[in-house]
Amino acid sequence: MKASPKRPFSRDQRMTIVYGMLVFVLMVVILQLWLLTATMNAWLGGDDSVVWPAATVSAGGLALNVGLLMFLGRIERTRRIGE
Repeated sequence: MKASPKRPFSRDQRMTIVYGMLVFVLMVVILQLWLLTATMNAWLGGDDSVVWPAATVSAGGLALNVGLLMFLGRIERTRRIGE
């Protein structure tokens, strides 16, 4: 039998997804903090060639986190519709 694609996740499944997302978000935030520190160190040392690539990578991290937030909202909407 094939499961319905709109079937909401159980509470345990949602918590597993949220914990996995939290770990990923924390890794991205730590990467962004390290990137900010390394970029500021290079920029204050006179090397301004790393500023725009670092800003691009940091914007990519922001986009990943916003995408995860949107996915979490979709999971919650599916749960509310299923109730």
